[in-house]
Amino acid sequence: MTTNKPYYQYHVFFCTNSRDDPNKSACQQYNAQAMRDYMKAKTKALGIACQYGVRINTAGCLNRCELGPVIVVYPQGVWYSYIDEEDIDEIIEQHLLKHQIVDRLQL
Repeated sequence: MTTNKPYYQYHVFFCTNSRDDPNKSACQQYNAQAMRDYMKAKTKALGIACQYGVRINTAGCLNRCELGPVIVVYPQGVWYSYIDEEDIDEIIEQHLLKHQIVDRLQL
């Protein structure tokens, strides 16, 4: 049985890549795993982390670490960079809940 409805409305991938060379940029240098954990907990608390809702995942290197930290939101393929929990909150509020791209954080 197939359905046209996507399994998740939004699928968010966090680059949490780290590198041995401290001179090469990596998203984990910006506390990416903690920010991913924060977003995952927040979407669960809001009740939007479910089938047909939002899924937050860890990704390996997304090859944009020099712009990092980075996330990408599918199905639109919107790329964001963020600094802190306030930026993550804005992405949740605007993109995941109100379906509006956060221009100031978009890459």
